Amino acid sequence: MTNTPSAVPNVGYPAVSLTRRFAWAAAVRLTLLTVLLVIILAINVKGKLSLSSHTVQMASVTLLIAFALSALYSWFLRQGKHLDLLVTLQLVFDQAIWTVVVYLSGGATSGATSFYGISCLFGAVLAGFRGAMLAALTACGFYLLLIFGFVTGLVSPPPDQPVQAYVVSGEELVYGAAVNILVMMVVALLAGNLTERLRATGGQLLVAEQRAEQAEREAALGRLAAGLAHEIRNPLGSISGCVRMLANSGSLEEEDRQLCEIIDTEASRLNDLVSDMLDLAKPRQPEKLTLDACSLASEVADLASHTGRGAADVHVVFDGSGEMLVEADGSMLRQMIWNLVRNAVQASSAGSIVKVRAAKVDGVVELRVVDRGDGIDEESKHQLFDAFFTTRSKGTGIGLAVVKRIVDQHGWSIRVEDTPGGGATFIVTVPDVSDESSLVRPSDPRPGWTLFPRTR
Repeated sequence: MTNTPSAVPNVGYPAVSLTRRFAWAAAVRLTLLTVLLVIILAINVKGKLSLSSHTVQMASVTLLIAFALSALYSWFLRQGKHLDLLVTLQLVFDQAIWTVVVYLSGGATSGATSFYGISCLFGAVLAGFRGAMLAALTACGFYLLLIFGFVTGLVSPPPDQPVQAYVVSGEELVYGAAVNILVMMVVALLAGNLTERLRATGGQLLVAEQRAEQAEREAALGRLAAGLAHEIRNPLGSISGCVRMLANSGSLEEEDRQLCEIIDTEASRLNDLVSDMLDLAKPRQPEKLTLDACSLASEVADLASHTGRGAADVHVVFDGSGEMLVEADGSMLRQMIWNLVRNAVQASSAGSIVKVRAAKVDGVVELRVVDRGDGIDEESKHQLFDAFFTTRSKGTGIGLAVVKRIVDQHGWSIRVEDTPGGGATFIVTVPDVSDESSLVRPSDPRPGWTLFPRTR
């Protein structure tokens, strides 16, 4: 065929980018936690606490758990699966570890509560606004549980720490808790909002870069096409004319006639290539009229069934009836349908059927071209309408690029679906204007109208 997540979803981020951000955040978190716990250990050992003291042991165990979790994260990261769930688990476990640090360094009034905000930042980096809010809400939950434990006596200060550091009045407790929770929520809101804005801006920048690259390719193609079109078309016309005269002379044997047909077919194929290049390189604004899309699609299908492989080993059939009025440039609409049919015929094997369908669906007209070829893989679908992209050895990657440009110029939409049983279905959705305008028949003689831009 030619060119033609889990609790915290990975909103708008590619999997590879999420993997990199996750690895970066895990490394920073582990480094920070290691430095912090080493400082706690150094202060307590310097304060004459033995290595067997409660604080030293708890800090050591916490550090070991952090390293073990990091190793586990790394293993799952290499698998490349369930990354969103992995992000959720890391944020929850990180806030639990920070709660241990808060417990060891003063409890409810500990300055280590600021580290909750770091995980909120990590959540924003990893999963946007929802990641930041998950980290903030998890931190608030653990912090309030710790305060509740101290107030009810379910949690006691570390036995080797000064008790006065953990004893605060009710007013101080409420004030400190309110300030810390407020700070965490503000950090989460600001970080989440900022990352979402950056993501949206980055997406717009990527689109702009892609459009610039596309415009550059089309400009290069235009220069190339303008220089080659006349130089190629004139000799092709002479070759085709001479070959047809020779084939109709009556003096050739059957084998020689077949050779002439091959030459004529290949000359016609080269002419199609030149025409596609010109169509892509020199776009024009559509001159819209009210047309019967069903009738026009039927004409194109009939023409395709008597042209090239459509007249030989691939059957082109039309399915549709009734009047289906659309606003379109007649020649461009024909060109679009023809390119889709030609693409389907080229993708089909001998004996296959290519169906052209026109139908009204929910107030719009759907034009479908269905083939029974090899189908299109998911990766190729993203590049299907890029100029020069093709999955066929003999494809040029221009035909479907012309289709996409015509669709965009008219403000329509096009999508590709897998055909049940194998193959691909191209679906163009066009607004139905049956109640808005009067019909102009496709056969009416009008300036610039042709039955078809080219034939084989």
